[in-house]
Amino acid sequence: MQPSQEQDPPRAAPKSSLSAAVADALADQIRQGVLAPGDRLPTEKQLTEKHSVSRAVVREALARLKSEGLVTSQQGSGVFVDPNFHKHAFRIAAPTPGDTQDLEHILELMLSIEVTAARYAAQRRTDPDLKKMRQALVGMEYALINDKLGDEEDYQFHQAIVQATHNPHLVALNDYLEANVRRVIRSARNNTARMYAERMAAVQSEHQAIFAAIEAGDPDAAGRAAEQHLRNAADRLRLFQAERPAPR
Repeated sequence: MQPSQEQDPPRAAPKSSLSAAVADALADQIRQGVLAPGDRLPTEKQLTEKHSVSRAVVREALARLKSEGLVTSQQGSGVFVDPNFHKHAFRIAAPTPGDTQDLEHILELMLSIEVTAARYAAQRRTDPDLKKMRQALVGMEYALINDKLGDEEDYQFHQAIVQATHNPHLVALNDYLEANVRRVIRSARNNTARMYAERMAAVQSEHQAIFAAIEAGDPDAAGRAAEQHLRNAADRLRLFQAERPAPR
């Protein structure tokens, strides 16, 4: 007779991960305006019930939000969204493709970030970093041959460059821009790609120039290639908007 095999009981998630999840959920509500500056947060009891966690987890989450300048506590009254939240928080509203000036400002910001990232990547990249960039380039080449956009591969290429800086703050800022503004610009680029396949070949050539400089460990050449790529992207975006048929 075979001895019965008992499965280990599932382990509870660490308190730190639970508190981080609660803090992130509340932070999202604050940043999206669901909870406005000056609004009172739900009570500890309400938060424990809503998120199915202990009061200790909720208190840790609130402490994290306080440290980030998102909330403030008032003795005997509760926890409130910091009235000065907007002064402390960095935010960029997603631009609309038709807002030329807003897109120009975003492109100027991205220019400084991507050039800096390319330069540091050339100095700090490891073999695994280069492998990720190569894989993205191959994926984009395959997409180009098969008349596809290669949108995800494009993202992976630029993500690999930023990660190759090994600077967590640059990585975090890049993630923020990806979530808030890059998608709008990429959408316009994709529309351009659907109309003009030859422009996608130019984009791929620019990517290859950036990679070659990073692989060679040449920060100056990497910075120049990244700058040229983004300036060309801005020109392609302007061209797309100029060629886009006017709404009827």
